[in-house]
Amino acid sequence: MTPLGKYLTLSAALGLSLTIAAVAQDSPKGLQIDWGKTTETSRSTPTLQVVVNPQLLRGAMLHDPSFKALQELGADYVRYVPWLPYPKQAVAELEAPKDGKTSWDFSHIDPTLEDFMKATDGHSVVMNFSTIPAWMYKTDKPVTYPADPNQVFWDYTRGTELRDPSMKEVAGYYVRLLSWYTKGGFNDENGKWHESGHHYKIAYWELLNEIDFEHHWSPESYTKFYDVVSAAMLKVDPDLKFMALALAAPSKDPEMFEYFLNPANHHGGAPLDFITYHFYAGPAPEETIENWQYTFFNQEEGFLNTVRYVEAIRKRLSPSTRTDLDELGVILPEDGKSNRIPGYIAKPEPAGYWNLAGAMYADLYIQLARMGIDVVGESQLVGYPTQYPSVSMMNYKTGDPNARFWVLKLLKDTLGPGDKLVDTKDDDRDISVQAFQTSHGKKILIVNKRLKEDQVKIPASFKAAAIERVAPSTGDNAPSSKPFSGSVVKLEANEVVVISE
Repeated sequence: MTPLGKYLTLSAALGLSLTIAAVAQDSPKGLQIDWGKTTETSRSTPTLQVVVNPQLLRGAMLHDPSFKALQELGADYVRYVPWLPYPKQAVAELEAPKDGKTSWDFSHIDPTLEDFMKATDGHSVVMNFSTIPAWMYKTDKPVTYPADPNQVFWDYTRGTELRDPSMKEVAGYYVRLLSWYTKGGFNDENGKWHESGHHYKIAYWELLNEIDFEHHWSPESYTKFYDVVSAAMLKVDPDLKFMALALAAPSKDPEMFEYFLNPANHHGGAPLDFITYHFYAGPAPEETIENWQYTFFNQEEGFLNTVRYVEAIRKRLSPSTRTDLDELGVILPEDGKSNRIPGYIAKPEPAGYWNLAGAMYADLYIQLARMGIDVVGESQLVGYPTQYPSVSMMNYKTGDPNARFWVLKLLKDTLGPGDKLVDTKDDDRDISVQAFQTSHGKKILIVNKRLKEDQVKIPASFKAAAIERVAPSTGDNAPSSKPFSGSVVKLEANEVVVISE
């Protein structure tokens, strides 16, 4: 038996944690940084999405702490999504115009959006009213919806074909939404003026969400929709930039990228500003958190292969188009039951889950920064039972930001576009490490991907002075920030660390 094998056997017998530093004595594993070699200049902005639901209404338990956390985060490219489970909070015209009357109503939409815009003041936002009024689709019978704006309703979106094939009707809907929020109001279908008083600056508008799931758009029909709607909205705001696709399962739909990103398939000079798509890790129901520490990162690697493939398409067809991965997270099996089965009491997320999910996002940030991805969006600010609780960045029981939020804030406060990624080598699959030369000095981001404690030996050339960390011991509190000296960093399970020189 080799000396290393004897050490592993002894460690297992004594129940000791294997450390990188110890292994490095008998193998070439270890952290190596060449500060003189830049491998990539980061374009990656860490950010998040805010999905509308009743816990963001004024007076709800999570309203005040969530918008306070959002304001203190100070992120750009914050995505705002009113969507289908709450039609009255997502659709501003729920009935078709009839007999000279319209049903425009923003009373259940504006309060939350106003609070969102206040919390993100001074930062760019991505608006996405993802749900088209159901009456604009051909359906066997009219689509009904709950009278209670807070009652969850998953069956609002029906039909696959718009009743107006020219798509001018749906374009008019989005023109009026944009005018309501940026021009102080709009004239409805009958020429009647509706006053809003809003004059917000909206930098980006994403057209629809998860089009491969909702209404099952073909590449041809979505591209036509994008061209017609964006052209109409640009007449209201010529400076508006657009995001497109928001695919839920990008690996299953390569033809959508091939068709949409080909300028020859667009008409009238439609701008191809951004493409967007999503990734959620999803373990099998029989797995436990002991399995999740491998499942999450294995599925992440599959997604990263998809990103590489899509990037090849983008660079070939439309290299000036940028990429926003605006939904990144984990959806646990219990969420589906909680969302769909009335009265179902979901099992709570196990201890350590929030740190594990936060570690996955931090590792995604490293890998996507290496690929030159522009926006890395964590999903989502507020979730709770019946609304994807495992995706929440707020503790839905206490109202405190959880570890997923604090990982995002740590990354946002220390790293970002313009940082130089320098050559970093680490051969251990249990951790992920990337060194950055930033405008505020040298920094090293370390992610422990496992549920065990670990150690990393920092090269002697790096004069570490401060360490910030999100770990099980920091709980739902802000990242711990302390002076640091020495060469060995001890890591808790799924800890995320930024060390500064």
